[in-house]
Amino acid sequence: MPHTTEPDEDNLDTITQPQPVFHVEQALLGALLLDPHRLDDVNGITADSFSSAAHAALYAAISNLPRPDPAEHAKNTTWLDRVLATALEEARGLTASYLHALVQVCPWPRHAPAYARMVEAEHARRRLLTAAERLVHTVHDASLPHPVQTALAEADALAAVVDDIANRFPPRSGVLPRTPAPPPTAADDTEAVEEEQLLLATATARPDDIDAVRWLLPDDLTMPLHAGLWQCLTTLARRDEPIDAVTVLWEAQQRGLLDDGREPGEVLRMLAEPAGSVGHWAERALRRSLLATAEHTGRRVEAYAGDSANTPFQLVAGARRALADIAAVRTRWQHAAGATPQQRRAAPATRAGPPTTTAAHAARPTRATR
Repeated sequence: MPHTTEPDEDNLDTITQPQPVFHVEQALLGALLLDPHRLDDVNGITADSFSSAAHAALYAAISNLPRPDPAEHAKNTTWLDRVLATALEEARGLTASYLHALVQVCPWPRHAPAYARMVEAEHARRRLLTAAERLVHTVHDASLPHPVQTALAEADALAAVVDDIANRFPPRSGVLPRTPAPPPTAADDTEAVEEEQLLLATATARPDDIDAVRWLLPDDLTMPLHAGLWQCLTTLARRDEPIDAVTVLWEAQQRGLLDDGREPGEVLRMLAEPAGSVGHWAERALRRSLLATAEHTGRRVEAYAGDSANTPFQLVAGARRALADIAAVRTRWQHAAGATPQQRRAAPATRAGPPTTTAAHAARPTRATR
C-alpha cells in the first residue's frame, strides 16, 4: 500500500518513498490542472480510485467544478484557486505550491488517458486485496452466528469485484499471476481431530449410512490418516463388502496407511468408539472444510493482489481459479444441507473427548452387518 497523504498534513511536496502509483496520480492531476478539458478523455476512475485523500479531493474538485475558458485559464490562476478552495474542504493540507508542483511534474498532458488507466489498475488491485482480507477475516470471526453463510456471502462479494475488474480489464487467456500461492494453513484443531475420529468410528459401526453422505470427500478431513480411512470406508461401501474395524484395518494396510509405523491397535481403538450419526459428523467435517477452503482462497487472492507486479489480467485469472475451489465445496455443502432430517440426526451432548463413559458406550449403536 503506498504512503497516503492525510488531509491535515502540511507539506505535500515531501512524501517519503512514494510508490509508482503516487507519481502516476500526480502526473494525471497535473495534466488535468494544466488542461481541464482533458477530463473528457479520462474514464473508468472516480475520486475513490486515488491512493491518497489529498489526490482524491483534488480529482473530485476538478471533476465537479465548471471548466474554465481555455484562454482565461492560460492567463491566470482563478480556476486553480477555485480547485484548491474546494479540495481544501476535504484535505486541509493542500497548498497552492503543491498544485503548481503537480503541473510541473506532468511529463505530457496528452497522456492523461494512459495515466488514468494506470490509476484504475492500481485501484483494482487494492479493491481485490480488501475483498480478500474481508473473506479471511470472516472465516476467523468467532462471533458470527452463521459463519458458513457469511463466508459464502463474502466469497460472492469477492467474486463480484473480480467480475467488475474483468469487465474493465478483460483477462487474457493463459495469463496467471507470477506470485506463488501460499500453502494451506496447517490444521491444528483438537476438536476437528476428535470429530473426525467419531465420524470414522460411527461410519464403521453404521456402514449403511455412508451412502447418504457421498458429498463428503477424503480431502475434507484435516488429518491424512483420517482422509485415508474415510477413503477405505467409502471404497468398501462402494464394493458392497463387509465393513467393520478389522476389514477397514486390512484395507488401510493395502493402501499403505500403516507404512509410517502406526500401530494397528491404534487404528482399531479409533474405530471402536462410535457416537451420534454419520450425517452429523460428516456435515461438521464438510463445514470445516468449506471454511478452510474459503480462508485459503482469500489468502491466495491476498498474495496475488499484494504483489504490485501482477497486472489486472493476471489478478482476474488467478482470483477466478482460486474462487473455483470454493464453488466446488459450496456445491457439496448445498447437497449436504438439503439432506433429509433422518440423514442428519443430531449428535449426542457435547463432550470433551472420545466417548469413554458408561453413557457414551450405552449410546453406541448395534454394529451393522452386510
